[in-house]
Amino acid sequence: MKKIIFYSYLKCSTCRKAEKWLKSKDFEFQKIDIVKEPPLVNYLNLALEQYSDDKKKIFNARGKAFKTLNLNINGLSREEIIQLLLGDGKLVKRPFLIYEGKTIILGFNEIQYAKQLR
Repeated sequence: MKKIIFYSYLKCSTCRKAEKWLKSKDFEFQKIDIVKEPPLVNYLNLALEQYSDDKKKIFNARGKAFKTLNLNINGLSREEIIQLLLGDGKLVKRPFLIYEGKTIILGFNEIQYAKQLR
């Protein structure tokens, strides 16, 4: 069985769509509230590696928490980015899905989910 960890936020409509899609395809997953329990450091590091060309993608850039910080992501070190994301789960792009412990999928795009979750 494929291992999926699904970080989501209850009030996020995109998270609900992604969860509904996963259930409709009979995927089993571990669901974690991203606000109460932000992704683990190793998953954030993996996301930073996968999205190294555009680190801003790891952030929920449209959210209020992000906008109030007024950050220059490119001016931050890897450690600073990780500390920010660990400190506030609402800063993390969601849903934040970990597939097989080695692939991070951010946000929800049905085509991307179908392609990457085989």
